[in-house]
Amino acid sequence: MSKEENENSLVMRMRHTLSHVMAAAVRELYPEAKFGIGPAIDTGFYYDIDFGTTKVTETDLARIEKKMRGIVARKLPMTYREVSREEAMNWAIEEKQDLKKELIEELPESETISFYDLGDIFSDLCKGPHVENTSECGPFKLIRVAGAYWRGDEKRQMLTRLYGVAFETQEELDEYLKRQEEAKARDHRKLGKELDLFCFSDLVGAGLPLFSPRGTVLRDVLANYSLSLRKKAGFERVWTPHITKTDLYKTSGHFAKFGDELFMVRSQVNGDEFALKPMNCPHHAQIFASRPRTYREMPVRYMEPTTDYRDEKTGELGGLSRVRSLTQDDSHVFCRTTQIKDEIQRLVGIVRELYSTVGMSKLRARLSYRSDEDKYLGDKALWEMAQKQIKQAAIDNDLEYFEAEGEAAFYGPKIDFMAEDAIGREHQVATIQLDFVQPERFGLEFTNEKGEKERPVMVHHATLGSIERFMSVFIEHTGGWFPFWAAPEQVRILTVNDQVSEYVDKIKEVLDDVVLEKPLKFNELRYTVDASDDSLGKKIRRATEMKIPAVLIVGPKDVEVNEVSVRLKDKEEKVKFDKLGEYLKTL
Repeated sequence: MSKEENENSLVMRMRHTLSHVMAAAVRELYPEAKFGIGPAIDTGFYYDIDFGTTKVTETDLARIEKKMRGIVARKLPMTYREVSREEAMNWAIEEKQDLKKELIEELPESETISFYDLGDIFSDLCKGPHVENTSECGPFKLIRVAGAYWRGDEKRQMLTRLYGVAFETQEELDEYLKRQEEAKARDHRKLGKELDLFCFSDLVGAGLPLFSPRGTVLRDVLANYSLSLRKKAGFERVWTPHITKTDLYKTSGHFAKFGDELFMVRSQVNGDEFALKPMNCPHHAQIFASRPRTYREMPVRYMEPTTDYRDEKTGELGGLSRVRSLTQDDSHVFCRTTQIKDEIQRLVGIVRELYSTVGMSKLRARLSYRSDEDKYLGDKALWEMAQKQIKQAAIDNDLEYFEAEGEAAFYGPKIDFMAEDAIGREHQVATIQLDFVQPERFGLEFTNEKGEKERPVMVHHATLGSIERFMSVFIEHTGGWFPFWAAPEQVRILTVNDQVSEYVDKIKEVLDDVVLEKPLKFNELRYTVDASDDSLGKKIRRATEMKIPAVLIVGPKDVEVNEVSVRLKDKEEKVKFDKLGEYLKTL
């Protein structure tokens, strides 16, 4: 379905109409409200509203929703009309709608100005489309109140955004609300606190997460797994500093495109201006350029798990999903054009293996191309060649793919992998990007078979992407019940009483000798012992709340029969002491 068809579908027209119904209800309840914009979105609608000194919270949604239902029941028509610029301005002034007045003032002189009237109770500046009357509005529910800067500009006033959801049938609405409840239970911010994985501090700053020992284990396990896959594929690890002269990014083109996202640092010694690095590709290009290269070395593959820094807007930060300090599991390949196909195939294999291991094997590929906008660097002919290559790579690797114009990086097209989580949500995860621009801007070259200088192609790749963002996805995908290999605490031993301490020591010896082979080789299990005086029931509850994958319960009866009681997430079983090590390897 095209964008235009989607906007004109019944459900989108219904949602758009409901945003007007919501505005009409708000106007009746809060006569002084000033309205911004109120579009339809993928699952419903919202409206940005200035309530002045009145604070509207989620406790007010029921009252607004009740008023909306009364309006819908009246079967009011939605009537389109065109007006002159003067009429529109007079309306905005008379109604004291300053935000609408601003919108009208910015419309081009040639623009047709139109309104939609909701019966005789509410009029709004709008292009449509809408349903014919409110009887066509399907099931809906108001769900959330949020803050939103006017026009997305954090220097403008903060408005109140009211969100609603709407579907064609009650069954669809109920299913959506059920998924939302599940999503709330899986929210990585909630689980991050409950499982003691990470925190934020006002003294450190917004968007700068701090990881506890448990969270650090999870980070390291994921990063090391990604590194191990790329190491097997011929990547070598490099290291680059966290600050750089801005000249580096001016040469690469990043400064012109993303200069406002840089954290700037000035030397107190000589006044030189530096930036905290927001990405790593220009640094890796400098390593490639540091000495002469020949065709015999190609391809050259670098990898680096490193923290980058971006001055994201405060209002756009959210848990680990969007942060100011993001750790990239970054990779760059410098290769010949004839090697692109094999390198992409290699990287696709890495992506498939990792996401299969973490339980997100259902992948789609978004082929992100340039649009006609003047925001891309490099020759258009090179772009067209690169876009054909990534499409052919998707076909050759039997990827389920779709094409998206305008989603490319400014220096080249890319394959963005979209993974589906346990509750059906799709997340952008790994990327593979072709880049003909930076090798040109940095003058990268190698000597070919003929003794001539040849320009390499740069292939950017991230398997996890931002480790912080991937952790947010992984936490929610698993609901905090991490697979055995990834769990910060894999095993917890619970004692029934202090008479079993010698037997527990023998179990610890077994655990210390267990070597896990997949997906990474671990020389020792991560385990703890709860030998407190608390009741066994309380110990079990604690272990369950922390979502420990394997809980070993040891009592006198277990000692007598030389067994261990093993409690997993979904079952309990007895394991013979001499089989315990091998048993744990199967989890």
